[in-house]
Amino acid sequence: MPGAVSNSPRRVLRGDVLDFTADPGFNPPGESPGVRFRPDHLVLIEGERIAAVQPADQPLTPDWQIAEQLDHRGRLIMPGFIDTHVHCPQLDVIASYGTELLDWLNTYTFPAERRYVDESVADEGAERFLEALWAHGTTSAVIFATVHKTSAEALFRRGSEARMRLVTGKVLMDRHAPDGLRDDVAQAERDCVDLIQRWHGKDRQSYAVTVRFAPTSTSEQLVMAGQLVQHHHGVYMQTHVAENRDEVRWVAELFPDARSYLDVYDRDGLIGPRAVLAHGIWLDDNDRAVLRDHGAQIAHSPSSNLFLGSGLFDWRLAEQSGVNVSLASDVGGGTSLSMLRNMADAYKIQAMQGVRLSAWKALHTATAGAAQHLGLHDEIGRVEPGLMADLAVWDTAVGPVALHRNGLARDLHERLFAWITLGDERNLAATVVAGQPRFVRP
Repeated sequence: MPGAVSNSPRRVLRGDVLDFTADPGFNPPGESPGVRFRPDHLVLIEGERIAAVQPADQPLTPDWQIAEQLDHRGRLIMPGFIDTHVHCPQLDVIASYGTELLDWLNTYTFPAERRYVDESVADEGAERFLEALWAHGTTSAVIFATVHKTSAEALFRRGSEARMRLVTGKVLMDRHAPDGLRDDVAQAERDCVDLIQRWHGKDRQSYAVTVRFAPTSTSEQLVMAGQLVQHHHGVYMQTHVAENRDEVRWVAELFPDARSYLDVYDRDGLIGPRAVLAHGIWLDDNDRAVLRDHGAQIAHSPSSNLFLGSGLFDWRLAEQSGVNVSLASDVGGGTSLSMLRNMADAYKIQAMQGVRLSAWKALHTATAGAAQHLGLHDEIGRVEPGLMADLAVWDTAVGPVALHRNGLARDLHERLFAWITLGDERNLAATVVAGQPRFVRP
């Protein structure tokens, strides 16, 4: 059940282990490097970390024979998914009808976020949100809180208690937002510095300087945000960029001296190797060169882009231009926290542009690829000794249609592509965070 935790210091998971040692690229499935599939293996967990991965027919030493044994034979054991752009308070407005981005924010999102000024609402929301991530097989996330300091505080506190890798921060927003959702430059800076000092780098928590998007910050606030990024070692920066054509036009009106939407951030020192920019659909070649040169990443949010009608992200062009790309749910603009469903939507978006996204590429992007782009590859994203035991266990087929299709699969890729296409959180058997079970399917 969600939140279930055993105190056993050692666990042994048995199943088919899949992870990636390199980016498979946009190659045909049979020509993809880096796929590491280890059928019927044991994953030995000691405390928070993976101690060993070995064939199941290799005897355990006596000290491991008494460990808690979790038999998942026939199931897939993978690194937990990494969602690089998601909004905690927007569970309240997921699946809201009928508007594009800017109207959607005003009609649904901002009223929901205003409630998070209440500490009890923020705490309950953070608990509900993290448990929902675990129930979808996600073990790490880059998260938008709200403009209220208490909302970021609640996420940090809940994430710390669970020893979950979180990247989050208080949203910066000092204009073009309703009452109750605006801050001011001086107080926002004080709040950010306090949160950085108390949480960044502690208990697997990392701070992200969080600019909502360029229209909701004055030039003064953007300068302040850039100074925070430059002066506090190792902090991340997260924001939105070039999601919607009306939004791009608005940014051009608000910042007529900027070369582009991305330049609004770049000129104030916000773009660097720890910058995570959601969407990036309407960028040009110069923008992509800036992202490449700084090592920043685009958090591709496929279900959100389709649901809000924002546009079709050209993933292959971005990577050919040297831009790092990760995968995100963007709930609540996105319609599901399931990274499987977002992979399926990503496949459709690329197919409309003549590109075929393999299961290998999709799964790598949501695990080892995201870890690499976030600078966390020595902690998460693979099933290897020494890394954190952040894992998800999956049934690759649930229900009569999927089971029938699974039985007809000619090879592993065909089987896992069908899992991505037909699957969702109902396929999840268990989620482990820092060695502790956080979700077990009833």
